[in-house]
Parts: sequence; structure tokens; C-alpha cells
Amino acid sequence: MALRNGSYDGGFVAVGEEVEVEEEKEEEEEEEAAAAMVVTTRVGVRRNLDGEQVRPLKLCIIGAGGFIGSHLCEKLMWDTHHSVLAVDVYGDKIQHLLAPGKSWSDRIEFYKINIKHDSRLEGLIKLSDLVINLAAICTPADYNTRPLDTIYSNFIDALPVVQYCRVNHKRLIHFSTCEVYGKTIGSFLPADSPLKKDPAYYILKEDESPCIFGPIEKQRWSYACAKQLIERLIYAEGAENDLEFTIVRPFNWIGPRMDFIPGIDGPSESVPRVLACFSNNLMRGEPLKLVDGGQSQRTFVYIKDAIEAVLRMIENPARANGHIFNVGNPHNELTVRELAELMTDVYCKVSGNPRPAVPTIDVTSMEFYGQGYDDSDKRIPDMTIIKKQLEWEPKTPVYDLMESTLTYQHTTYAQAVKKAMSKTLAN
Repeated sequence: MALRNGSYDGGFVAVGEEVEVEEEKEEEEEEEAAAAMVVTTRVGVRRNLDGEQVRPLKLCIIGAGGFIGSHLCEKLMWDTHHSVLAVDVYGDKIQHLLAPGKSWSDRIEFYKINIKHDSRLEGLIKLSDLVINLAAICTPADYNTRPLDTIYSNFIDALPVVQYCRVNHKRLIHFSTCEVYGKTIGSFLPADSPLKKDPAYYILKEDESPCIFGPIEKQRWSYACAKQLIERLIYAEGAENDLEFTIVRPFNWIGPRMDFIPGIDGPSESVPRVLACFSNNLMRGEPLKLVDGGQSQRTFVYIKDAIEAVLRMIENPARANGHIFNVGNPHNELTVRELAELMTDVYCKVSGNPRPAVPTIDVTSMEFYGQGYDDSDKRIPDMTIIKKQLEWEPKTPVYDLMESTLTYQHTTYAQAVKKAMSKTLAN
């Protein structure tokens, strides 16, 4: 049986065809060996953290066409010998990798698959050595307005992936979220409490910090609850059925290709995550909207740094299996208001535009997100486990990652935004 170009071909081989098939198999193996030799010459022999040579792997990446998936596919194609079965509904962000004639063209195949409805998914998982699940609805604006879709996407739709990995004895790297932590203990302390300065009340640890969510009517927590439940299920599969797994909790990964710009490469009526939302405002010359004063605190890590952490998980299973990893940069902490100020300064630098007279305005969460919104106060990751297990630490300071990201945003979208605004004014 074989999978090629997004289609599944199954059947039996007649006796008279056995010799021909064996010859074809030998030819394929020789071609694969030759291709591997070419890549090895270019990138060198890869060794893991324990000095062991890393053999080429076939990865089934679900959600490969998204922000994280596109950067991960780039890293795998450009710097490793591994191959990718790229699964997604859209492939726009990896089109540059799928173009024919590239040196890695034989190592990446794209399958346009909606994992909710396509029976080919298990076949792809069977063909792989490792499964990485990035698929999710993960935009805060959707948590209130589409809570059912959010829960189904992040729990129900992820269930078959976990089950296929368990039944077929495949290793799974599952992407969760830092939102599983919910609110910090410190957020419940009185505003003048000296305990608010104690790291024990706000730094988030994978194996110690409680997960605290708002009441059920605050549907904003539908995403976090679904993600936490699939984490618990994966952990249980590991404990009871020996599933080999790693869980990733990203803390605000930032970089080129993050999210969409409304009306340009996404629907006009949708609201993207904060970086794309602010970028859109900056390109349109509009004030950046600060929800509830922009007092929530976040940490930001550069996507290139984070992908290096993921690669270490891929190539060091003995160190990564059975672990949950925070992946963030605790040194890049800002309030959302400070983020808006930084983005304004950096965008003016990369675009040459003057600083706006009114850079920000305050709006309530009800105005911006509607009924049922709630938020966490701080998200600062403890990095002890990932530093110990994978010897990884982030490198890029927040100004540098923002300059790289906004340069991309301006170069990619500014002219299209201007045209869209001109067309709107003309109408």
C-alpha cells in the first residue's frame, strides 16, 4: 500500500508481480540512500545531545501549514535529513517548501486533509516514525463566539490522533498551550499583598502549578479546558498503555507568518491574536486597542528559538518522552500595554512612518470580545525541566524578535492594506 500526492492506494500484489515489486523496492531504497548521502554532505551528520547519530525520521505533522508548522517544516527541510508528511487544510504558508525542483522536494509531501473527516489520516500515521499534532482553534476571539468548535477542535478532533498513535505504536509530540495554567494564585491575593512578589505565586511549573479557570459562564476558558483534558488523556495513555509522548506548552511564540491580517489573508470580520491585531492597526494608522487597560502580563519567545527546542524533542526521545515542557522566554516579559508601545516604536522604525498622535485607546473586554470573556494575569514559564532535559534556553531578546517580525509584517502586508483601505474609501 502507498500514499502519494494526497491519495491513498491500497490493494494486493499478484504472485507474478512479486519480482518486479522487489526490484522496484530495491531501486527505491538505492535512491533513498543516495538522496540521504547528498543531504548528509550538505548538513553533516546529526547527533543528539548524548552524542548518538540521529537517523532520518519520517514525521507526520498535523497542522503543518500553520504558523508553527511552517517554521518547523523549514527547519526540518533546511537543516536535517528528516522527511515530512505535511497534513493541513491549507498549505499557503509552506508553498515555498512545496515548489518542485528543491533539494528537499523528495522529503516533503502535502496532504490536504481535514482530520475530522478523512480516513487517510491513520494511513499517514502508520507510515511515520513520529506524529506531531499542531492542529487547533487557538484564537481568543473564537473562544467566546465558537466555544463548541473550540472544544471539538482541541479535544474531540485530537482523540483519533492519540488513539492511532497508541494502536500503531507511534511516538506523539502534542502541542498544548500555556493557557492550561489559567490564572495564577497571585491573582487572587489582595492588590497590596507582599506575597504577590513571591515567585511561588505566579511562576508556572509543569509539575507543580495548579490549573485555575474562571466560572463556566466565562466561555473564554473553553480552549484551556479542552487542552488540559487532552493532556490528561495523553498522560493516561502513557501510564496505562505505554504511549510514548511529549507535551509542549508554548508561551507566546512570535515571528513571521503569525496569524492573519483581516481582509488581506483572512476574513475581514475575524479578530486575530494580539500581534497580528496590533500589526493590522499599525499598518492602517489606527490606534491599538488595549483590552481592559492592557494590564495582563505575557512573555514572548522568538519562533526560531522555540523551533530549536522542538527539534531537540524530536531527536532526543530518551530525554523528551513522558515530559511536559514549557517553551518560552521568562526574560521577555511585558504587559500588553508595554507590548503596544514597543510595537509602535519598532514599526515606526521599520516603516519610516511617524509615531501616531494617539497610539492606543482603552476598550473593555465586553466591547472587544463580547460576553463571557475572562483573562489570566501573568504567564511566566519556569524553565527548569526543559533546561535540564534538553539543555535548551531561548536566545533572542524581545526587541530583536519584534523588529524581525514587524519587518516581515510591513514588507508582506503594508501595500495590500493600503490598497484595501483605498478601495473602501472609494466605495
